[in-house]
Amino acid sequence: MSQTRIIKKYPNRRLYDTEISSYITLEEVRQLVVDGETFEVRDAKTGDDLTRSVLLQIISDHEERGQPMFTTQLLSQIIRFYGDSLQGFMGSYLEKSLQVFLDQQQQFRSQLNNLMGRTPWSMLNDMTERNMDAWKSLQQGFLTAAASRVREAEEAGKKK
Repeated sequence: MSQTRIIKKYPNRRLYDTEISSYITLEEVRQLVVDGETFEVRDAKTGDDLTRSVLLQIISDHEERGQPMFTTQLLSQIIRFYGDSLQGFMGSYLEKSLQVFLDQQQQFRSQLNNLMGRTPWSMLNDMTERNMDAWKSLQQGFLTAAASRVREAEEAGKKK
């Protein structure tokens, strides 16, 4: 079992990889993510976990260059969820939705490698139908859980 790699962030914004005993760039941290490495970024002085803020910085840097992944509308919608009663569900929902997408992408790639007489379009149609079924099921699960939480909150509010 591998240990979590620790990267220390110093006040001068430099990142120090304790595993290789060397300073690294933000791009090298991005490569750790791409390679599936498990790591944490810690404030060198306080020990606070800065991993999320460094990952957000990497996303921000990449959004500024080239073809952005997040539209202004999508970012605005995400911002609206902060402070909303469903905020707690949103992160989990997005994470599971992305996992469904990644699973389908892997399945599609695998099927394309094993074409056995089927056209790519028929395979894509089949996969799209399965993806839509999985997506609907995932959404229904989250909506049911959210409605339950809202009902519980309303009932708790009435009891006060």
